[in-house]
Amino acid sequence: MIEQSVSSPPRGGARLPVRADAGRYLILAVVFVCAACGLVYELELVALASYLIGDSVTQASVVLSVMVFAMGVGSLLAKRLRCRAAFGFGLLEAALALLGGSSALVLYASFIWLGESRYALVGFSVAIGILIGAEIPLLMALIQRFSRQDAEGTVADLFAADYVGALVGGLAFPFLLLPWLGQLTGALVTGWVNAVAGGGLVLWLFRRDLTRRSRWVLVTVNVLVLALLATAAVLVDDFERAARRAVYGDQVRVAIHTDVQEVVITGGRRGPLELYLDGRLRVSARDEFRYHEALVHPAMRGPHARVLILGGGDGLAAREVLRYGDVREVTVVELDPGVVRLARTDPALRELNGGVYGDGRVRAVYEDAFTWLREAVDAGGVRGGAYDVVISDLPNPGVTASTKLYSEEFYGLATRVLADGGRLAVHAGSPTTQRRTYWTVDATLRAAGFGTTPYHATGWPSGFAAGPDRVKDGTPAVSDWGFELAGVGASPRLGLARDAPRLRSLEGATLVEGARGVGRTRMRGLPPSTLVHPRYGA
Repeated sequence: MIEQSVSSPPRGGARLPVRADAGRYLILAVVFVCAACGLVYELELVALASYLIGDSVTQASVVLSVMVFAMGVGSLLAKRLRCRAAFGFGLLEAALALLGGSSALVLYASFIWLGESRYALVGFSVAIGILIGAEIPLLMALIQRFSRQDAEGTVADLFAADYVGALVGGLAFPFLLLPWLGQLTGALVTGWVNAVAGGGLVLWLFRRDLTRRSRWVLVTVNVLVLALLATAAVLVDDFERAARRAVYGDQVRVAIHTDVQEVVITGGRRGPLELYLDGRLRVSARDEFRYHEALVHPAMRGPHARVLILGGGDGLAAREVLRYGDVREVTVVELDPGVVRLARTDPALRELNGGVYGDGRVRAVYEDAFTWLREAVDAGGVRGGAYDVVISDLPNPGVTASTKLYSEEFYGLATRVLADGGRLAVHAGSPTTQRRTYWTVDATLRAAGFGTTPYHATGWPSGFAAGPDRVKDGTPAVSDWGFELAGVGASPRLGLARDAPRLRSLEGATLVEGARGVGRTRMRGLPPSTLVHPRYGA
């Protein structure tokens, strides 16, 4: 008699197959799984949008704000389904599994073949947000079939399971899914788990609430969703190869995911070598000498026995430094050991950099440049004394992730490792297409106590491999590289060391004229007092 009352629904309706406590815990377990899957979908969208579009702060803000708004809309729309909560939740989870699981594939495909992924990003954010928002109201209706608690206690249990699931999903994404499965397969597997959890709950625990037709609809929909996700997971390698050919052409020789980024090398045998990091062109053998000669040689005017290169794991800046026979030591601080490994072992890249890592004067350190400088300063100085020259061969200053490497604090640390009369050379973005960013770097250097000499040289742009800045009307686009030559307290002269070999590119390197007024501003990724910017016109 007692067991019958426990296993019967408190509010009438079909008899349920398990005891009340067991049913309640099963529903909370599904809440946990669905919350984990939902957060993985959010993080997938943020990560892929940052990779394809850039500016991670903006993309994260767009995805998260749109999804939170859509979740509110989904909660309101769920009212219409409460009378058929079990059937509605089953369909909702199948739709969420399909959309969330395929989102990374569709975003990637839209960028590669359509050249635009922003609209797809917003569309997925809205759709997934609506579905996630509708989950809790429907689950609330379902758990009340088993729960004898008051409404407040039931809500507390649901949200506790939801938040803990979100924690697990948030940790699983960077530490399990990305390293083991990658973005595309990770999203597909997450969708599969989502569909099994949601469909299994409804088709087993609430099967007696469903009509025969509803059961067959849910079974058919879930089987189709699972089949589509499984098929996509099997074909994902073929998809990635096709997408890679569409982006990089048919001469891809190396395509690896390091712990830091995706590294792709094309050419080197039948054509000019090109090195891409996270899809963005970083080195082109056609004209990389223009960039590296313009970056390195002006700073070598004066003492240059000890040289520090921040970034530059490809070894090309070190190659230019080693052209000076009186250089005694070169330290390369590179975040990604995978890039240095390729620079040592890839035949074409090793030939391009002159085999610098086989030179006993070159030492590679695998660490973030900011952290390495700070630790060197905190330790009371660098090993072997101060550096005569510091070369900052770092990612574009317009990329949010590298903002701290162009901050006043960063340059302040650089002054602490420079010898008296030492020079700092900085890649500062294009003074033509990134005018504000370029002069921000100039003003920040001066705020840190440097005198600056701004200059630039022409070459290929370093945008995304499939981006519009690479090719215009079938013709490779031409951009310019902006640099800053800086000295503590005084502006160094733009020139070459007397013993430098004849250079091909610096004949075209010219000074850049611009405003010098300074004001403080907030820059993405750092506190408002960190960077300074110039005051100038449009």
